[in-house]
Amino acid sequence: MTNPQVQPPLVTVALSVFNGGAVLEASVRSVVNQSFTDWELLILDDGSKDGAIDRLPFLADPRIIVVRDGHNRGLSGRLNQAVTLARGRYFARMDHDDLCHPQRFARQVAFLEAHPEVDLLAAECITMDESERLNGTLPAATDHDSICRRPWQGFPMPHPTWMGRIEWFRRHPYQDPGPYCCEDNELLLRAHRQSRYHTLPERLLAYRVRSHTPWLKLWKTRVALLRAQLGYFSRQGQWGSALLCCVTAAARVARDSWRELGHCLRPGAEVHWGAAAPEGERREWERLIQALKQGGGKAAPGGEGDEPA
Repeated sequence: MTNPQVQPPLVTVALSVFNGGAVLEASVRSVVNQSFTDWELLILDDGSKDGAIDRLPFLADPRIIVVRDGHNRGLSGRLNQAVTLARGRYFARMDHDDLCHPQRFARQVAFLEAHPEVDLLAAECITMDESERLNGTLPAATDHDSICRRPWQGFPMPHPTWMGRIEWFRRHPYQDPGPYCCEDNELLLRAHRQSRYHTLPERLLAYRVRSHTPWLKLWKTRVALLRAQLGYFSRQGQWGSALLCCVTAAARVARDSWRELGHCLRPGAEVHWGAAAPEGERREWERLIQALKQGGGKAAPGGEGDEPA
């Protein structure tokens, strides 16, 4: 561990990295360039071999702490480790291939400060492909009741946008080892009856959605989530919900198979996710992404009070 701060920050940001490659620098820059500055960033090296963390130009920043032990523990284990090490009042997530809007932390902290009843806060996302081309948005629900209305379908709270109270994460640790690629939904399902969730209706993160995800990876994710859901609903005696999650999983596997067939027939075809963002917002994000890739992307002066375009 390097560069500990003297005063505890308000926000601890957890960034687990396994071979972050060329996209890691822009992701970390999007954190460094936040208009809200009272944070520490825990970069948890999950056994990387590519040296991308050591090449980051930000390591002299005392708010950035690199944690490494040479092992590959997986995302759930690293996030639980970060929760243990966190000194902030709020705990935020970030993935090494996504990009934050410069107002993300300011918006989320302001909301959590004003709404002490909310345990966990997410934000809406715009999506981008491997080349950082914008290709849609992720589905979202705002209030707790809407987010939790159909738990057998999952919870529309994009994991890398999470910011919540550190006490909540300590009461509800990630399952470790986590279910394959769905540790977030397992945690949301397990904790939703004892928690209060909310999503900001602002797209504050560019979420990377690759143009093609191998069918086998999707299958393993669907099966892992179904097992977690069936375990939870059976323990609660919610047999109707257990049946509905089976139906949902079957429908998603069918959709995945249809998309895989389309990819085989038209490899390289452009993929769109969800509804398109408004044109002004798209242009703002395009400028921001380009600036972050080129070493810029800082918040505008006085930006904490500005709404995203």
